[in-house]
Amino acid sequence: MKRIGNLYEKIISLENLKLADERARKGKRNSYGVRLHDRKREENILRLHEILKNRQFKTSEYHVFKIYEPKEREIYRLPYYPDRIVHHAIMNILEPIWVSVFTADTYSCIKGRGINGAMQKVKKAIKNDPESTRYCLKIDIRKYYPSIDHVIMQEIVERKIKCIPTMDILCEIIRSAMGVPIGNYLSQYFANLFLAYLDHVIKEVLKVKYYFRYADDMTFFAATKEELHEILAAVRTYLSENLKLEIKSNYQIFPISDHHRSKNGRGLDFVGYVFYRHETRIRKSIKMNFVRKVAKINRRQMSTKHYTMHLAPWLGWCKYSNSNKLVYKLIKKEHYESILQRLAS
Repeated sequence: MKRIGNLYEKIISLENLKLADERARKGKRNSYGVRLHDRKREENILRLHEILKNRQFKTSEYHVFKIYEPKEREIYRLPYYPDRIVHHAIMNILEPIWVSVFTADTYSCIKGRGINGAMQKVKKAIKNDPESTRYCLKIDIRKYYPSIDHVIMQEIVERKIKCIPTMDILCEIIRSAMGVPIGNYLSQYFANLFLAYLDHVIKEVLKVKYYFRYADDMTFFAATKEELHEILAAVRTYLSENLKLEIKSNYQIFPISDHHRSKNGRGLDFVGYVFYRHETRIRKSIKMNFVRKVAKINRRQMSTKHYTMHLAPWLGWCKYSNSNKLVYKLIKKEHYESILQRLAS
């Protein structure tokens, strides 16, 4: 496997730092961190360039807080300047290198794939090849982000990066908190990369035809339960021996049912959808958030344009699922035709 050097100068160049600043601020222009940085924007970028040039960059102190939806998690937040700019500067250069490592069956943090890409591939597989997708194995990893081993993470990064100063700054960021901290911009890429070589084992050694991964959420299909139990055993062994990770005890092996009313089998809950052989529905938690949001805005008078804007995130889920009845039941009648056209487009 070819390792790539001479990356650091590209990462710390003023041109790349300015590009990183532009990308890091998207959707955050009114945040306190961006406004504070903008008071001395040019000066800050020049100072950051010198810090990086002299290899003196250190990760700032994290602001740690908890969220409780969709489940309780500790979130680690870094200041916009200098950390988020540095993280974007690194990814501007390293993203194409790391994307080249991934198989076609991983979807998190990859442009052009994501949730929508995973959803389309799963729907296609279970529709077009019902025999080979009769049974499903669904697993995820116990306390994945906090359990990522720093030494193994560094070794995985080093498989593609031979530039010493680039490795130094990546290792400094990796070691800045326990495991890989949720909320850190680089964490989502580290977490995806950590399982990338497992993906290759699954596809090239185990020869699994239908396999889909989004972060640590993994889904496998096969014609029999026995095949899936063999895959489960092999994946468990690899995770334990190579990555020091454990599969959660709530893994599932089950037949995929034709639709949500079927008594034979069940749907696959994956990337926000529940997949059946002949229909796709929205995950229950997303549906309930949609219901609450509609109930709230239905009390107010607003134009169809603003009404639609308020519901845009949920309408995106509805567009790719069998949700017309749900939309009809919830949406104010004066907005229904316009929203139905949006879902059909």
